[in-house]
Amino acid sequence: MKLSLFLEYARGERPVNLTLKGGTVVDVYTSSLKKADVSIAGDQIIMVGPSLSAEREVDCTGKYLCPGFIDAHVHIESSLMTPFAFGNAVVPLGTTSVVADPHEIANVAGVKGIHFMIQSGRKSPLSVFYKAPSCVPATPFGTAGANLSADDLTPLLEYEEVIGLAEMMNFPGLVFGDPGALNKMEAFSGQHIDGHSPGQSGPLLQAYAGAGITTDHECMTQDEMNERLSLGMHVLIREGSAAKNLMALLPSITPENARYCSFCTDDRHPAEIMAEGHINYMVKEAVKFGIDPVEAIRLATINSAECFHLKDRGALAPGKRADVLILPDLCDFKPQSVYVGGELVAKNGQMQSNFEDNSLAFELPDTFHVKDRQPSLNVPYNGGLLNVIETIPDQLLTKWEKVEPAVLDGHLTADTEKDILKIAVVERHLGSGNVGIGFIKGFGLKTGAIAGSVGHDAHNLTVVGCDDQSMQTAIEHVCKMKGGLVAAQGNRVLAECALPVGGLMSEKPMSKIQEEMEKLLDQARKMGSHLKDPFMTLSFMSLEVIPELKLTDQGLVDTQKMKFVDLTS
Repeated sequence: MKLSLFLEYARGERPVNLTLKGGTVVDVYTSSLKKADVSIAGDQIIMVGPSLSAEREVDCTGKYLCPGFIDAHVHIESSLMTPFAFGNAVVPLGTTSVVADPHEIANVAGVKGIHFMIQSGRKSPLSVFYKAPSCVPATPFGTAGANLSADDLTPLLEYEEVIGLAEMMNFPGLVFGDPGALNKMEAFSGQHIDGHSPGQSGPLLQAYAGAGITTDHECMTQDEMNERLSLGMHVLIREGSAAKNLMALLPSITPENARYCSFCTDDRHPAEIMAEGHINYMVKEAVKFGIDPVEAIRLATINSAECFHLKDRGALAPGKRADVLILPDLCDFKPQSVYVGGELVAKNGQMQSNFEDNSLAFELPDTFHVKDRQPSLNVPYNGGLLNVIETIPDQLLTKWEKVEPAVLDGHLTADTEKDILKIAVVERHLGSGNVGIGFIKGFGLKTGAIAGSVGHDAHNLTVVGCDDQSMQTAIEHVCKMKGGLVAAQGNRVLAECALPVGGLMSEKPMSKIQEEMEKLLDQARKMGSHLKDPFMTLSFMSLEVIPELKLTDQGLVDTQKMKFVDLTS
């Protein structure tokens, strides 16, 4: 809006389009509540206070008006939805802006994948801001579908949606001066750069922060959170599907440090979004814990806006973007109405407007090039203890356990009595034929196998199971679908969820994806798994930047020393 036109509205010389009248405004600047009307013209707030003459008024008596919520760090691909479908899912819950890291699709399809995400996001009422993925591939220890240098990334800044460099997962590379990491940091100097430093502390963490890292979303303990805050880092408190840190970190929030904290989801599956919510769930849980409601809203709005220099949003004030939530109360945080840019787009949890998504017209390359759809999974036993990955419930971290192996006909085999299953990662990008094989504890399967093409960060095909035939059936069917999730037993496919967009996403609405996911999870439970979402857990077992032991298509990785280790030793 031109300044002259804004001022005409503000002076009352022409009627505004809309006034939200009689409500209580959440003032995130003064941490207070005040009775005020919100007058809107176009996509901007003109006045918060006395009413202006308006073409239309909405009675908000007894209701609360607050800014739209902002997710400070999210991988949209982990929702299994395209950005367009994701927006339709979370906007009715009050999330009107997100800061996304598209490194999942970038690891599969490179810069073309990022272009796809931007185009899809533009069709959604959700404001999607992106960070250029800093670590594609995450490390040399897994085979990705792309390798993005600083020269590949800097042209992305031409997009108005791209606002910085995404999480610098190569912590050792940065602090020890890896040329590739330094080139990216220098190319994005002056931009916002996200961090990723799980378990790090002391002088090396100070070097990491001092290099220009401004946020971190990997805090698991209060000590980790406080150390990062003391170094000037903005802490993004995470509550995802695989990693849940909200309740562990809320006790560290104080009136003095709250301004340097924000809420984020990182990776959140449709099940949690539908059952619990999105950022509104985090606000609700924070209030239940004892955080002042206005402070909890600040953690979901102005704090993120100021952290990422999104100056046009995060508050209800003159000149700000008219992303407004009408809330019945400050307890449940389920919006009665959601306005985006001054337009009513959702009401009582349902989208009200029709938006057209033509992003799938932007073609992605074929991402499935598996050399052998039924690879041999036999592993001869040559003596020694078995190096086993042990999962930790609700965390991305794993433990490293050494056990006596189960051996059948001279080959290593799963031991369901001890909950030790075979796991394999099949390279799917280059047709190299790489198959990494290991063993894992914590899935609980007693029969069959589950598999998926969602496998952070390289997103190769990962499968875990009790027998080779079930695992091979699952592998073959994921390939047949060109990506997705599968539960199999013997030569039968029991349930599936196709993810044909890069092997990561579906264009289907969240309700349909969740219907298919419920069938998958039901089958996994019948097969013996006790995990809330074994597919989500499986997707992180190849993430070689998270301690302690992980498996890629190239083999077992000691993620603390960043070196390969033998299956037995």
